[in-house]
Amino acid sequence: MNDAAQIRKRKELFRKGITYAFLLLAAVVTLVPFAWLICASIKDKDVFFQYMFLPVGHGFLGIDWKSLTLEYYKDLFGSTDFNFGRSLLNSIFYASTTATLSTLFCAMGGYALAKFQFKGRETITTMVLGCLIIPGSLLLAPSYQLLYHLGLLDSYAGLILPALAPAFGIYLFRQSMLNSVPTDLLEAARIDGCGEYRIFFTVVLPLVRPMIGAFLLITFLGCWNNFIGPQIIFQTPEKYPLAVEIAQLKGLYSTNYGLLMAGTAISVAPVMILFLFLQKEFIAGLTSGAVKG
Repeated sequence: MNDAAQIRKRKELFRKGITYAFLLLAAVVTLVPFAWLICASIKDKDVFFQYMFLPVGHGFLGIDWKSLTLEYYKDLFGSTDFNFGRSLLNSIFYASTTATLSTLFCAMGGYALAKFQFKGRETITTMVLGCLIIPGSLLLAPSYQLLYHLGLLDSYAGLILPALAPAFGIYLFRQSMLNSVPTDLLEAARIDGCGEYRIFFTVVLPLVRPMIGAFLLITFLGCWNNFIGPQIIFQTPEKYPLAVEIAQLKGLYSTNYGLLMAGTAISVAPVMILFLFLQKEFIAGLTSGAVKG
């Protein structure tokens, strides 16, 4: 019996070892590009293509510290040739505003489709589901025409308003509401005298907090990386977000790759920070809207 227990224990340790080795390999594959990006953003242009990561020398830890520089970061924020600081603020405002409002409106729409009985509910749900198969690129021309007639071109409203209630978010929250919000709990709240708005904000939203975190992060990332939309809607370069400004760092005849890498590193940092804060909700939200209903 002891021998059998030892054999099972060894097998379990072997499985864990294989699992941890695979996870370690995946972590290395994931983190190496980020390490290369940081190293490339601080290497002097004279040694930029000579070393894969940090320049080798006779200094501390075998690194040539004299070949490292922060001039790229200083140029991005200090030079009058770039609007990098303004573009960073534009991206923070655009992505945070859109992500917050879109999460709120999608939660409202999903709650209505999941928990309210009204005529045409199934038809609306089918239409929302059908909208998921429409590629976003097909909507660029009609969206531009609509914004033109509404007088919203070259404004943040023209960029934010079309993204406030995506079909993907509404259907995602509908599925989450079906799984996570008991109807009996809503009825009990109504019997206690709670209004619909109070029920939504104090009862429903806390129950779907994982989905809120996941969708907020997904929407923020999509807005942060939005490259085509701002170039179509904005005619004023001072309103461009960070994604467009980084693309303009690439010259016509030559490119300062160190400057480009520094801009890319700065653009990645806010998303990584947000993910660190919302990682638990994001992971839990991936499965909270499973295939029920």
